[in-house]
Amino acid sequence: MEIDSALLHSKLKTFFGYDSFKGDQEAIIRNLIEGKDSFVLMPTGGGKSLCFQLPALVMPGTAIVISPLIALMKNQVDVIRGFEEKHTGIAHFLNSSLGKAQIQEVRQDLLSGVTKLLYVAPESLTKEENIDLLKEIKISFYAVDEAHCISEWGHDFRPEYRRIRDMIQTIGKAPVIALTATATPKVQSDIQKNLGIMDATVFKSSFNRPNLYYEVRDKVDAEKDIIRYIKQHPGKSGIIYCLSRKKVEETASLLAINGISALPYHAGLDAKTRAENQDRFLMEDVDVIVATIAFGMGIDKPDVRFVIHYDIPKSIEGYYQETGRAGRDGELADCITYYSYKDIQKLEKFMLGKPISEQEIGRQLLMETVAYAESSQCRRKMLLNYFGEDYPKDNCGVCDNCVHPKPTFDGRKEMCLVIRLIKSLPEHFKIEHLAMVLSGQTNAMVKSYKHDTIPLFGEGKDHSDRFWSTVIHQGLLLHLLGKEIESYGLIYVTEKGEEFYANPWEIRLVEDRVFVGKDNDDDDEDVASDKAAMRGGGGDPVLLSMLKNLRKDMSKRLNLQPWIIFGDPALEDMSILYPITFNELHGCQGVGEGKARKYGKEFIELIKAYVEENDITRPAEFVVKSAPTRSADKIFIIQSVDRKLSLEDIADARGMDMEKLIEDIEGIVSTGTKLDLNYYIRQVIDEDIVDEIFDYFKNEASSDSLEDARKALEPDYDDMEIRLVRIKFLCEVAS
Repeated sequence: MEIDSALLHSKLKTFFGYDSFKGDQEAIIRNLIEGKDSFVLMPTGGGKSLCFQLPALVMPGTAIVISPLIALMKNQVDVIRGFEEKHTGIAHFLNSSLGKAQIQEVRQDLLSGVTKLLYVAPESLTKEENIDLLKEIKISFYAVDEAHCISEWGHDFRPEYRRIRDMIQTIGKAPVIALTATATPKVQSDIQKNLGIMDATVFKSSFNRPNLYYEVRDKVDAEKDIIRYIKQHPGKSGIIYCLSRKKVEETASLLAINGISALPYHAGLDAKTRAENQDRFLMEDVDVIVATIAFGMGIDKPDVRFVIHYDIPKSIEGYYQETGRAGRDGELADCITYYSYKDIQKLEKFMLGKPISEQEIGRQLLMETVAYAESSQCRRKMLLNYFGEDYPKDNCGVCDNCVHPKPTFDGRKEMCLVIRLIKSLPEHFKIEHLAMVLSGQTNAMVKSYKHDTIPLFGEGKDHSDRFWSTVIHQGLLLHLLGKEIESYGLIYVTEKGEEFYANPWEIRLVEDRVFVGKDNDDDDEDVASDKAAMRGGGGDPVLLSMLKNLRKDMSKRLNLQPWIIFGDPALEDMSILYPITFNELHGCQGVGEGKARKYGKEFIELIKAYVEENDITRPAEFVVKSAPTRSADKIFIIQSVDRKLSLEDIADARGMDMEKLIEDIEGIVSTGTKLDLNYYIRQVIDEDIVDEIFDYFKNEASSDSLEDARKALEPDYDDMEIRLVRIKFLCEVAS
């Protein structure tokens, strides 16, 4: 059977419910089918798994997927079995969690040719009985997932990954595809060398996740801040990462005490509890999981709306991958990190017991994280540059530094001084060494090279070493400076830097933030302020809620994660298009024909009954993502209030007066939608007045009647005050 593009698209629709491939997916799959090795660098949420799952389902033989975590294996096997209900043996995992009977089942399915994907831990490949078994079957290809684990410069180095190449040669040669969501040029080089795939076709997707909002906060009253944030986003799924197991337990307990459904996850819990807590999060029984970095690798939950780092991560790679677990459905999600230099000092102490080479690598990775945390530059630009990618804009509009830009200065004099120092030294050095020399500070390394005696030592002593580190980092972003790949972290002057040094032009630099270490709550009203608008929605909110409840009930009955039944984009399309036949349901995003038949009956029945009961006119033609225009103003108002825009700005943007806007907001609230107007009310109404009007509705009013309230409260309070506080009351108490 020839595997052509038409067949791939057909199988893509049948198995996954998609009409088209994303990015390089089809090219990657074709490369694999043609028997070529592949290196795939694709950020979290880009569709990495499909690049090996789909070809495994269509190619003869069994694909061996080498994966580091049991939770990841189970998660993906459940998904694949959901594609093909005729035989659960289509996908298996083989690891230490299986009993003898389960291992025998895997063996039988493999030998009979039923199994198309076999997930194995790298440790399992070394077992003689497993090697003997795999030698007996036809292998279509090997997929090395989370391939950054191969490199000592990767954020999750695992020595057993270094043995994969030997195991492949022992079992039998087949094409190799290495996949990772996070790799610097140095790590990519390590992966290809170690797997022996230097000639592999390289596929690099952009690291940019435009729907993620990045923010670094001063670590002051962090617990209080986290609770406030989660309460402002009720019902949203989120992950909180902590460095220690103790902090995980404390934080999960604190959240529970404050009425937030949260569970802990760390390697110190027994396997049963860990699995139960993870499943409850995936099944939407709890909103928040508090975890060490043991949680989340490859967990494919698309609707995580926030990832909070209570402690600063140990590396940019780790940070990128952990934040990448947010917003995999493409909707806006928040990535908030709490930063204190004391945490960095703790991490440095943790490294002291390790071999010197590991300490050096760890410290370099940590210093990159410090530079990111303390920077006032566009965070997106810094992240992409770290992974060898340019971000074309100076302001992304979706990070704290771009939303609240800091003053800049003409830094040509400072950059020239940095370049002069680098050019004057016979060898190349790392950022912190150069910064210490310029600021006139000494340590053992500065003294050993006698750099405290050179003419440029202390030439920039009016500024701190942190300042000079910032200048050097910005030189890297501007490509005036470069970082050597093989000798990681050594700084050199680029050709563009030489041109700049010969004839300097104006460059605008920005000084780094100072983390003051005192409470600044007054300046930090809400993480959501000034952010880009939340995308999505647009359909019937009542129907959408009913669909989600049905999905949740079905997920418990079938013991499947809710999104495996239908993802949020599919439910949103249903709430827009009101499908009442299987063919119409198949037209919704991410709904394959098999999935429509398998899970769709109850959804169709619910929608049909809802349409009849509410006398709804359905769209004449099914066009995916065409939201009814009647709800455009409503959507805009809800999104703008989420962003904490002033009501005056919302009214102006929509071409309406304040009277009309307040009427629309009252209409939205009357349907049960909650809007948080506290940010605006605090600005325009005295706190005592708010309390008095609120008390009227709570203790005196016999209904929520606006007319009755006006009679009781005027002329002491004006009409706008009464209406705004009434909205507050309806949202907080009466709905």
